[in-house]
Amino acid sequence: MRLTCFAAALVLFVTSCRDEQAGPRPRANRPPPPAGARAAPTLEALPSLNFPASATWSQGAIKYLGSQVDPKNPQPGQRLVLKHYFRADGAQPQGYQWFLHFVDNGSGQMLGNLDQEMQASAPSLGAWPEGKIVEIVQQLQMPNYPGPIRLLFGFWNDQGRLAVDAPTAHDGSNRALGPVLEAPQQPLPEYRMPRAAKAPTIDGVLDDEAWKGAPEVTLGGSLDGHAITERRTRVRLTWDDTHVYVAFDCEDPDVWGSLKNKDDPIYNEDVAEVFFDANGDGATYNELQVSPHNVNFDAAFVARRSDLPTAMKWESGMKTAVKVRGTIDDDSDRDEGWSAEMAIPIANLNQVPHVPPQKGDVWRFNAYRLEHYVRRQQIDGQAFSPLFVGDFHALPRFGKLLFD
Repeated sequence: MRLTCFAAALVLFVTSCRDEQAGPRPRANRPPPPAGARAAPTLEALPSLNFPASATWSQGAIKYLGSQVDPKNPQPGQRLVLKHYFRADGAQPQGYQWFLHFVDNGSGQMLGNLDQEMQASAPSLGAWPEGKIVEIVQQLQMPNYPGPIRLLFGFWNDQGRLAVDAPTAHDGSNRALGPVLEAPQQPLPEYRMPRAAKAPTIDGVLDDEAWKGAPEVTLGGSLDGHAITERRTRVRLTWDDTHVYVAFDCEDPDVWGSLKNKDDPIYNEDVAEVFFDANGDGATYNELQVSPHNVNFDAAFVARRSDLPTAMKWESGMKTAVKVRGTIDDDSDRDEGWSAEMAIPIANLNQVPHVPPQKGDVWRFNAYRLEHYVRRQQIDGQAFSPLFVGDFHALPRFGKLLFD
């Protein structure tokens, strides 16, 4: 239930357990931006645009004419120049700053921002000469994101966003619809899950025949899939008619955890997790976690990040066990790590296509680990399928789980 970092060449905000959708937020004791603090760069004529538009604010006083994206279809890592064109056709509201957000074009999930106060390329309203074309320019490196990115922008101050005139010209929260950046799709990884002849004993020790027959995968960096060279996490999955079984083996020189009760927010500490979207609808899914103290967290969502208190009322009925190779909660020595087993009842999961599953069924899933290099400070996220965005609930990036 947290966001990790989206490390791209954008200016980003990073939070712990919040879904960043709303954009610039009020800040205590911050004075309003000065009006007319800087002259606006203007043009006499509108250049060629590859994204023409016509959104307006303040009953047509401010008009968005469109954008020039160069190159139009940038590759990951490529230098990207964005030029946006506006015109003031009437009296401007005072003291509003310009903002630009990057979101997933399908889900609307927030990816990053280049807000005015951060990138300092656009003067606040009140400094725009009437009737002149105002050009706002950004340069950035195209992030390695696996799908179309929508640009949303507008004007804001500490009281909120300036309303966009036409409902069809914004996203429903007064962010005008800007260009879409098309990025090449990254393939989704697959895990072929063998059927267990005999269910593993859930004791935290990974010595069962069922695990010997299950392919072992090592999680990569949750953001971009980079290889993990220390504190690695190995995962195996198997199944039978009643359960999916998951095994985690986590290298860890300091095994710890302070939370001891069911459904405590163990996602803020060291934890191993698995998410299932059994019918692959990108909406109904389950989150299941286990900590080194064998504390469980489970939740059932009916849409991406749907109401958490409601989601947490669901009980998975899973059984887990943990084996610590060292001394838990003692940072004076060096541990080897910890292993965990999960037995998850299939019939209790959201929208399972077949109970019991059939050979050839394909679910969507992801497996994760959060490891704290410094307790509650330096955190590393690992994943089976890299997300390219700082959110473990990035459903389009869930990998494929094939029932063999």
